[in-house]
Amino acid sequence: MEMTDWVGYRLGTRLARYREEDAILYALAVGARADELPLVFERDLKVLPTFALTLGLWVADAASEAGAFEPSQALHGAQSLTMYGSLPRATAFEITGHVAAVRDTGRSAVLDIVAESDYFSATYSIILPGRGGFSSTAGKPKVRNRAEFQGTTCVELPPERAVLYRLTGDRHLIHVDPTAARAAGFRGPILHGLCTLGTVAKALAEPLGGQPWELTAIEARFAAPVYPGSKLDIATAVPGAESDTTGVAYTVSVDGSSVLTDGRVNLR
Repeated sequence: MEMTDWVGYRLGTRLARYREEDAILYALAVGARADELPLVFERDLKVLPTFALTLGLWVADAASEAGAFEPSQALHGAQSLTMYGSLPRATAFEITGHVAAVRDTGRSAVLDIVAESDYFSATYSIILPGRGGFSSTAGKPKVRNRAEFQGTTCVELPPERAVLYRLTGDRHLIHVDPTAARAAGFRGPILHGLCTLGTVAKALAEPLGGQPWELTAIEARFAAPVYPGSKLDIATAVPGAESDTTGVAYTVSVDGSSVLTDGRVNLR
């Protein structure tokens, strides 16, 4: 198939099922503390919205299995999530997947693979390096109003963060096996991009005056790998610095180098 033939490709429907224990494990894997009882105690459990990203991740695997790309030749380039309502403490519901768009950056192709359910919509943007140049005019990147950023918080990532997060479902070897990680070009096991995003989403709630379970939308581009044991420096846009109403802009860096860019977050 040509790259553009994947647009609209249906990936089927699967049943997502989880228990309270699964939601608590996810919260712990993105940094929930023992004293944050709504996240770690089933009595009044609140499910973090970014937990949805673990439930919908199968759509990217399904696109690969259908022949859209080889996992070893692809990168998770960006992620977005829109919530339609709060996730229940434990439930089962259907998630449907499809390829929403194929974009040409010139050098690379980008597949926007969507997971849809009654509770959320998530877009997993997969970059295929060297697969661009298939359209007459390569798409230009989305341009946002430039923002001034201010420091908000720092998050220390414990060394065991990646091996804990992989228990939520993403068991790729580069997150646990040093040999596999080095073969992929990294100095050691790297943190899952979705773990970084989930950690940041939780950390942003307090400085924005909300609770982590009140997130209604988040997006970001994965600009560089993050290693367990690193410190995330999170900054948000200076209030009033933007005219954009699509959410609060944020950026994340490690040792002065950007790891998440083009970030947006909304809380209700």
